[in-house]
Amino acid sequence: MEMNTPPEAGTPPPLPPPPVIASLPAPRPRKSRGWMIAAIILLVLLMLSLFGNLTQLVTSAFSFGNGMRGEAFGSGKEVGPNLEECVLENNKSPNKIAVISVDGIITSHDYDQAGNNMVDVIQAQLDRAADDKRVKAVILKVDSPGGEVLASDEIYKAIRAFETDEPDDHGKPGRKGKPVICSMGSLAASGGYYISSSCRWIVANDLTLTGSIGVIMHGYNYRGLMDKVGVAPMTFKSGKFKDMLSPDRSPSEIPPEEHAMVQELINETYQTFTNVVADGRGAAHELNKSEGKALADDWTDYADGRVLSGTQALNLGLVDELGDFDDTVERAFDVAHIKNANLVEYRERYDLSNFLSMFGQSGQAHDLKLDLGMDIPKLRAGLPYFLYQP
Repeated sequence: MEMNTPPEAGTPPPLPPPPVIASLPAPRPRKSRGWMIAAIILLVLLMLSLFGNLTQLVTSAFSFGNGMRGEAFGSGKEVGPNLEECVLENNKSPNKIAVISVDGIITSHDYDQAGNNMVDVIQAQLDRAADDKRVKAVILKVDSPGGEVLASDEIYKAIRAFETDEPDDHGKPGRKGKPVICSMGSLAASGGYYISSSCRWIVANDLTLTGSIGVIMHGYNYRGLMDKVGVAPMTFKSGKFKDMLSPDRSPSEIPPEEHAMVQELINETYQTFTNVVADGRGAAHELNKSEGKALADDWTDYADGRVLSGTQALNLGLVDELGDFDDTVERAFDVAHIKNANLVEYRERYDLSNFLSMFGQSGQAHDLKLDLGMDIPKLRAGLPYFLYQP
């Protein structure tokens, strides 16, 4: 029998065996889910696109069955701005007053993302207000220095057709009984006043700049610069006046008959402007009676291109009342013979098709713009304008 003998004195005790260290399992690599998110987004876009195409196909089918049998199936597409109604002020009334804004240069050449110009958008808003029986009047908010002659005239005629029984240029009858009341902002000059004169009632602030009744045709002559750098133009024309308004001719080469013809065109357009003001303000005064302002006998003496303050315009009968937008709303209630109404406006709605179409547009539609802190009018040479240029 073996006996455990105690360790000798002074001998250190034996060391314990080292602990066994188990290695930790390697972490599992996390799978990236970025591709899954991208796939889901693409799938949603594809489903929305398919839904939109299906809706368009069904709409085309119904249109085909309702009198469009002469056209190829699905070949027709409705054009124009896609508008939705937005409430500006909810007064809990069954009546509505539509607010339509005209801001900036009046033109038919600056397009929105859907390819509509200013005239198209305003016409569509008027049509929307005309089709809604709850809309009792329209407030036209004008803050514009004017613009193109033709675009201003088209807007003027659209408003006149909306207010009266007079058909527009396309034979579409007017909507009698829905007056248009104009609310002038800081600037309603030249073409801005041209379209305002079609309204039943005009409200201007006493600090509003308006008037500037006149026509301007602007251009540059750079023949002197060409002579300095040694560039000579070569022009072949079929008639004496075929290169009328050409900027590369020397002023001595311009015959006096050409000056007379251009001035005659300007005078004719100016006469149209004064006739529009006289007809519009005369028709408004006939309806407004003593409540409104009649044109002063000498108002044409001030129709020489000068700008007028709201107070001066009131004294000449070019506007009916001094006030702000709230005063315009109260006047709209009075003219429409209602006690209250909700204020609404029609804004363009952009759907997925507009978003996707951006990828198919040319690079010209995505030019970079430099903000200089001011808007420079894009005047086209040889085109007449109703425009105030300070």
